[in-house]
Amino acid sequence: MTQPVIIAMVEDDEGHAHLIEKNLRRAGVDNKIVPLKDGASAITFLFGSDGSGRVNKGRTLLVLLDLNLPDMSGIDILKRIKENEHLRVSPVVVLTTTDDKSEIQRCYDLGCNVYITKPVDYEKFANAIQQLGLFVYVMQVPEAI
Repeated sequence: MTQPVIIAMVEDDEGHAHLIEKNLRRAGVDNKIVPLKDGASAITFLFGSDGSGRVNKGRTLLVLLDLNLPDMSGIDILKRIKENEHLRVSPVVVLTTTDDKSEIQRCYDLGCNVYITKPVDYEKFANAIQQLGLFVYVMQVPEAI
């Protein structure tokens, strides 16, 4: 039996985190959402105390990743996820304010699955997250190895 997907939401802006969760729920996503407010907490959750990533073996994870974190770059987290033998199959959705074309290309080169630029306008942001929620609702995610 496949486990429900756990959504690891790496987002330092509490307002954005609330908006993301609220609009995922509106789209019918009832998965567990683990809010992670900085890079350090994301690294601990994803890779465990030993840093190996084995802590998530057998789990199905979806990572929503902001690039602009107070303590480290989301790009570094993305790189670590995609280089890790246990986590590399976990989809990563970059959800950030950065719309620089070279940054977008870099994220895809490192293995991100989807890159979404957060709209500045509240309604557009809410709508974008609801659309993401519909996508999350139907996507298939493999278990971490």
